[in-house]
Amino acid sequence: MAQQLNLLSTGQVIPTALHTEMQRSYLEYAMSVIVGRALPDVRDGLKPVHRRILYAMHELGLTPDRPYRKCARVVGDVLGKYHPHGDQSVYDALVRLVQEFSSRYPLLAGHGNFGSVDNDPPAAMRYTETRLASVSHEGMLAEIGDETVEFIGNFDNSQQEPTVLPAQLPFLLLNGCAGIAVGMATNIPPHNLGEVVDGLIALIDNPDLTDEKLFALIPGPDFPTGGEIVGNSGIREAYTSGKGGIVLRGVASLEEIPATRGSKRRTAIIITELPYQVNKAGWIEKVADLVNQGRLHGISDLRDESDREGMRVVIELKRDTNPQDVLQHLYHQTALQSTFGAILLALVDGQPRQLSLRQILLEFLNFREHTLNRRYSYELGKAENRVNLVSGLLKALSQLDEVIAILRQAPDGSTAKITLCSQLDLSEVQADAILAMPLRRLTSLEQQNLQQEFDNLNEQITSLRRLLEDRRELLKSLKKDLRTLKRKYSDSRRTKISAISETLIQPEKGKTPTEENPKSKIQNLQSEQPPEEAILEFTQRGYVRRLSTTGKKPKTENGLHENDFILQTELTNTEQDLLILNTGGKVYPVKVGEIPATTGRSPRGTPLITMLTSTAQANVEGIVSRFVLPASPETTQMVLLTKQGRIKRIAMEEFANLSRRGITILKLKDDDELSFTEFTTSGQHLILASSGGRLLRFAVNEEQLPLMGRAAMGLQAFRLVKNQQMVGCVTVSKDDQLLLVTQEGYAKQIPASNLRAANRGDLGIQLLKFHNKTDYLAGMVRVNPGREVALVTNKDRVIKIPVDTVPILDRDAKGDNILQVNRDEKIITVVEVKV
Repeated sequence: MAQQLNLLSTGQVIPTALHTEMQRSYLEYAMSVIVGRALPDVRDGLKPVHRRILYAMHELGLTPDRPYRKCARVVGDVLGKYHPHGDQSVYDALVRLVQEFSSRYPLLAGHGNFGSVDNDPPAAMRYTETRLASVSHEGMLAEIGDETVEFIGNFDNSQQEPTVLPAQLPFLLLNGCAGIAVGMATNIPPHNLGEVVDGLIALIDNPDLTDEKLFALIPGPDFPTGGEIVGNSGIREAYTSGKGGIVLRGVASLEEIPATRGSKRRTAIIITELPYQVNKAGWIEKVADLVNQGRLHGISDLRDESDREGMRVVIELKRDTNPQDVLQHLYHQTALQSTFGAILLALVDGQPRQLSLRQILLEFLNFREHTLNRRYSYELGKAENRVNLVSGLLKALSQLDEVIAILRQAPDGSTAKITLCSQLDLSEVQADAILAMPLRRLTSLEQQNLQQEFDNLNEQITSLRRLLEDRRELLKSLKKDLRTLKRKYSDSRRTKISAISETLIQPEKGKTPTEENPKSKIQNLQSEQPPEEAILEFTQRGYVRRLSTTGKKPKTENGLHENDFILQTELTNTEQDLLILNTGGKVYPVKVGEIPATTGRSPRGTPLITMLTSTAQANVEGIVSRFVLPASPETTQMVLLTKQGRIKRIAMEEFANLSRRGITILKLKDDDELSFTEFTTSGQHLILASSGGRLLRFAVNEEQLPLMGRAAMGLQAFRLVKNQQMVGCVTVSKDDQLLLVTQEGYAKQIPASNLRAANRGDLGIQLLKFHNKTDYLAGMVRVNPGREVALVTNKDRVIKIPVDTVPILDRDAKGDNILQVNRDEKIITVVEVKV
């Protein structure tokens, strides 16, 4: 039997407890992953692999003004010099630095396929090309050669690499970062450069700045894919504690589009932005699966119309489907609403720390101040060395004859150097510079240049010493650099921050988006902020556009259909109710804040009818008017006029505090419908017009038109001839002008004062005679000089006519022909265009 080796007696084996060794080894491994791989440095916001990629490209000279270079070359340099890991991991990190949908401010520029929001993989590294982006070249690497940061040896001590890059901007916040280490993780959202710079400057000016003022300057993350942040409680929690959930939604708007099948138009939900890091193709597939499984109702078609101009996913809805209900289910069941779990964790002095927003900014400012001190000290040393040489050259030139004599008599260079130092009181460095000086420096022009350089160097030294000795001057320089970078690289915010509720109510089981379910509505709770002022524009084709009163207002007709125009404009705020009155005599309220804001991607607006509940939509055949309650409802009334000539005056107080189900404010006969509404006050005059060309004027008072309640049917306002109907209703003052237009295109203006007052219920006065017996009055409107009227025909043709081109004629005139209508075409609507 072989003799057993006694290893313990040799002294080469150290007994160790297993749990102690496991603890020590695992801790070393964990710290290696934390520091060397997974977590970013708070100073430059980079992980080691990203830092090494950028520095390797800087060494290769891949600046923004140079041609692109193959990514395979860059990856090879990074692997061979600094990062001995897998080539695919390095290439994946490089790709992310190029992707505009991953980084808010991409640090690299690329040529070729670097992937897409559909999770398409990038092309192989041998096909793609890259170079440094301007923001990284100037804001990250410009000062790398000024001894601003420490360098250490690489993995085999054959190269030197920086421990951190001299970042001039807090890229940790600008581009964010995600990483999973051992026992900890980081997930920092990206931010807007301009907002972050404003926050930094505010902290420089006032280090004790309150959180409220800081959060006002940096209101929240700004994701590269846009989207909408719902509520600000998650943002505030993340900014104060370093950890919080930020609720994100995609951007959806409503459009009326041609149906996939048939000639009618359908309402569609248009998705133009998705939450950050949501795979568009995967999301569309998820929605399609939910529809096929019967878990999502009301969708008739789903297609992706995205192109180079941007994202556009069309969700076509079935008829009688409430878009708000469908959106509610999409938020609940898909990633159209998701939560970004923010964890502001980064390395501070080599140790992982969870930081608040203020701490991240202060850590960067401390690093930047330290970097500037090192940079200015380096520049000061260079300038002092140079001024020492130049002063020596100037001294030699001032005693040129003596220098030449010394050089002639010296047997060699060493002797000449010693003689120069002793006789001219020069240092060895100055003497070496004189000996190396070419003969052309002896010319008078070169002497002037040396003197100019000497003066400039002295000014530079004075400036640098002032920066190094006076911290206020240093901070001024820091702020100047920040403002310069902001001017060059800042852009507008992409992600909107909404103050509506972050919580969605779970739809009841068995309910579908087409059924009435108040619990499934999107809740718009009271905002912590005051109501936002808004301008509502209503178009002839039934759209509503909500515009902000702040910022640049778009052109009035911009983005509308070619045959559409603005009918009405209302100034209101997001907390008020918009009231919609239909031909059936019912009124429905819609919260102004629920109307989607009009953007450049959906300039047409939202179909107004889709803002109603599904039950209301089914009952609405046509919208007569839409309005916001006036500021003094107790002194204002509304006049309602039906097609068959029945009229009613109702107090505006009757419209207050309505439910979403709406109320009936006018009872109608089966063959009648509401046609006109007018705001009025007691003492005004009202003019009505019939299709036979008769007009009736009477005063608005208790005798002629008493106030009535909701249940009243109204009184007979006009004695209509058989086959005629009401075509106009306006309130007038003494100097108003009326425009009358017939179905065949004849028109004239008449002063309202030409029509004497009569009594309600009379036959009226014939104020328009017709050229043809088949012609009828199409409409009567009150007009203003210099404006336009729009004539809409039964062939969906819209023609705008300047009011001033229509003649003012007496009561017996037939009117001038202002529009040549085609066969079987007639004018059906006359309205004044709002400008």
